This record gives sequence, C-alpha cells and structure tokens, in this order.
Amino acid sequence: MQGKVWVDGKITDYDSASIPILTHSLQYGTGIFEGIRAYEDSGKASIFRLGDHIRRFLDTARVYRMNLGFSARELADAVIEVVKENDLKACYIRPFAYYASDDISLSTRGKRISVAVAAVPFGQYFGDKLSRGVKCRVSSWKRINSDILPVQAKASGNYLNSIIASMDVEGTDFDEVILLSSRGYVAEGPGENIFLVRDGRLLTPGIESDILLGITRSSVIEIARDMGIETEEREVHREELYTADEAFFCGTAAEITPIVNVDGIPVGNGKTGAITSKLQNIYFDAVSGRLPEYRKWLTPVR
Repeated sequence: MQGKVWVDGKITDYDSASIPILTHSLQYGTGIFEGIRAYEDSGKASIFRLGDHIRRFLDTARVYRMNLGFSARELADAVIEVVKENDLKACYIRPFAYYASDDISLSTRGKRISVAVAAVPFGQYFGDKLSRGVKCRVSSWKRINSDILPVQAKASGNYLNSIIASMDVEGTDFDEVILLSSRGYVAEGPGENIFLVRDGRLLTPGIESDILLGITRSSVIEIARDMGIETEEREVHREELYTADEAFFCGTAAEITPIVNVDGIPVGNGKTGAITSKLQNIYFDAVSGRLPEYRKWLTPVR
C-alpha cells in the first residue's frame, strides 16, 4: 500500500509507519479500532457518521483504560486530513490505537500508546452479491459475551472470534457465517449485524444477544422508522432465520447486503426482498448525499 497515514499527530508516508515485531498489540491483540466509510458526494468525499464512530472509538479506549492523548475533535480532524491527503472519495478509514511498547509481558501498565489513521479505496465488501444476496451457514462457534470480553468495545482481540467462525465456510458454497449467542439465540455475522423481515416488520437481535451495537444498524432502524416500518429488538430464535420473509446484513463494510439462503434453506423466495431493496436504495442515496434529511450523517471533506 502507498499513500499517507496519520500517526500520533503527524502525517507520514505509509511505508515509514513501521512497528517492532514484539509490539504488545501485535502479540496479544490489544489494539482498538474503528471502521468508517466515506462516499463520493458531488465529486468530493463525505464521511459517514464520523462523530458517532469517533465516540465509539473513545468509548472502547475507556473500557480498556487507554488514554489516547487526543480529543474527539482532534481525532475527527485526523480522519478528514488523511482522506484529503490521499485525495480519496469512496474509501474505508481505519482509526487504530495500540500499545507500542515492545516487550513480552502481558501487563499494559506504563506502556506507550500510539494512535494512527489510515484510509484506502474501497468498493463493495461482498462484490456483486450486494444486489443478489449471500448464502449463510450458522457457525459451530458461538459469539463471545460480556462475561468473557467486553463486546461493546471494538477491540482487535474480539475479532479472533469472527475469524475462526468464518473458517466454517471456507471451501464451501456459503459466503458468510451467522453466530449464535452463548444462549443459542441469533447474534450477528462476523462483522455485520443482522435483520429479518417478517410480515412487513423488521426483527433484529438486541443488546442482550451480545451484539456490537452497530452504527449502520442504528441508521437502518432510523430509515425504517421514517418509512413507517416498525423494528422489534429482541432475542431471535435460530429457526426464525428459516421462516423469515427476508433477511439482510448491515455494517460499515457490508453496507446493506441481502441474505437469500441460510443453512441451505432459501430465505423467503430465495431472492432479495422488496423491503430489503427499498432500505438498500434509501441507504445508498443517504450516504451519497442525495437525501437532504440524512445529510446530518455526512461530514464533507473539502
């Protein structure tokens, strides 16, 4: 990768931003991060829900007792600066904080913390399946819960759970996995929240299912409400995946991606549903600045 990154308050070349092999966060997964998208809006980049992402980044730091040394405003400015320095429009932005000390002790006490922001061009996470939908398998691995790790903190180590679950579909005809909670209810995808559609209403796992409360998820709920569609948040039984009229993933990377098959069972008629399609269209109009009522979510890069 080439380009510019922001590291500890300064813009530098990506190739110059190196870390020692024994860096604590590389060894033990103690980094924290955010995933943010910018979309092209009238020939320029607009960053989607920047303030909400920065707030969650700082909340995660608080959970892990990391003093990042930068305010929310400084971090937001860093994100804008990186997008501008790399002359990007549609891109994925990764704020990342980590323990930069290089020793083998587990303790984080007294270890130096570095903060970096990078941005890369980014298209559709699921490629052409964004429109035709993905096939999913329920994973044999369960979603971690707050008895084990703080699931509302977006920490690097949490994603080992996602990575090993995703291995369940490697070499198969399935595209993605769905994780169940430790109590056997539907939780989420490895990097996405999940919604079902039944009888014209949305159904999605709530906080009690140990999901990450996604920012795209909250956007979907707001768009649905504006459409007059009710959303019910509760524990979702596995079999409800098979009897739903429609289903879809949502997330920063996944955006809104239809789910057309679970465990070999077609969801509804096995095609993208009407409500999913409407939500998807409104979402893309919103993030691209085409809907004035949702411009509150966008931070222009000028």
